[in-house]
Amino acid sequence: MEVILLQRIEKLGQMGDVVNVKPGFARNYLLPQKKAIRATESNRARFEQQRAQLEAINLERRRDAEAMARKFEGLSVVLLRQAAENGQLYGSVSARDIADAVTEQGIKITRSQVLMDRPIKTLGLHSVRIELHPEVIVSITANVAKSEEEAEAQMTTEAPAEETPAEATPGAEGASGEGPSAETA
Repeated sequence: MEVILLQRIEKLGQMGDVVNVKPGFARNYLLPQKKAIRATESNRARFEQQRAQLEAINLERRRDAEAMARKFEGLSVVLLRQAAENGQLYGSVSARDIADAVTEQGIKITRSQVLMDRPIKTLGLHSVRIELHPEVIVSITANVAKSEEEAEAQMTTEAPAEETPAEATPGAEGASGEGPSAETA
């Protein structure tokens, strides 16, 4: 099914691109979320008429997101969880947990803005991406520990782990699976 993108979609295209997607993806996600419209002749003509207005709205939203991104510089959230001796969590840390922790820090985000390939299942520092706008993605550090003291110790001993760019290593949030010492080795 061909659709016209109304905003940038990661790994799919930019605003205004006509892309071919699977019908289910279009019907269940892109069209209901108003991220795309069907690529009919009438919709193409209407999109071209509204293109300047849509780009201006997108630019304004992007500026707002970039201003908000400054609040995220150096942000680290601490999540206390029970874990086994080998660093494996008894549960997991999900996007909802990250969103709640960031909101407690005074910056309101939703769980749909947290980009995680899979839940975090080990102790340590994990880089998590937050999408403020389709073109503005920031990275924060999720410090998963058993106690406040352990969280402080991890921040001092594992600081280089947050410098790992999440864009270059998708799934960097715990892909090693070897616990907190794997990131410092």
